[in-house]
Amino acid sequence: MSLPQKKVDVQTILLYIPNQIGYLRIITAIISFLCMPRYPVPTVVFYGISSILDAFDGYAARKFNQGTRFGAVLDMVTDRCATSSLIVYLAVLYPQFTFVWQVLVSLDLASHYIHMYAMLSAGSTSHKNVEASQSKLLNLYYTNRKVLFAVCALNELFYVAIYLRYYGFFYLGTIMAVLSTPIWIFKQIANVIQLQSASLILARLDVDEHNKKRSQ
Repeated sequence: MSLPQKKVDVQTILLYIPNQIGYLRIITAIISFLCMPRYPVPTVVFYGISSILDAFDGYAARKFNQGTRFGAVLDMVTDRCATSSLIVYLAVLYPQFTFVWQVLVSLDLASHYIHMYAMLSAGSTSHKNVEASQSKLLNLYYTNRKVLFAVCALNELFYVAIYLRYYGFFYLGTIMAVLSTPIWIFKQIANVIQLQSASLILARLDVDEHNKKRSQ
C-alpha cells in the first residue's frame, strides 16, 4: 500500500533543488558584477561558477523530477541577465564598440524572450521542445545537451576573453577569443534564426485566431 504523497505548495516549488541552484547562480553572478571593475580573476571565477552551474540545475530537475515553469524561466532569465550584464560592462571598457554591444544585447534578449513566449503560446511545456520541422539548427541546439552546454559555455568564454584582454591578460584573452569565436558566431546565427522562427509561430497563431473569429 503506497503512502499518500505530500501536497506541493508554492514554498515547496521555490525550494526545489534546481531552483536553489538557480539562486546560487544569481548570487555568484552578482558577486562577479561587483568584482568586475577591479578584480578580474575573482570576476572570472564567480562568473564561471554561475555559468557552470547552469548545467547542474537541468540535471537536478531531471534527476529529482523537479522541472517547473518557474525553474525554466529562472534559468533563462539568469542566463540572459548575466550575459547582458557582462556585455554592458564591455561597453564601458570598449566604448568605441558601444553600438555593437547594444545590438548583441538586443538580439540576445529579443530572440530568447520571443522564443519562450511563442513556444508557451503554442502549447509547449518548455522552450527547449523545438521540433526539427521548426528549425534543424535550433533542434540540435536545444535537444542535444552536449551541444547546448558547449555553445553556451564558449559563447560566454568569448565575452570573458574580451574582458580579460583589457585587464592585462592579453595573450590568454586572445587565445580564448580565437578559440571561441566560431561558436560565438554560431550562437549569434542561432539567435537570429530563433527570432525569425518564433516570430513566424506567433504570426501563424494570430492568423488562426483571426480566421477563427471571422468564421464565427
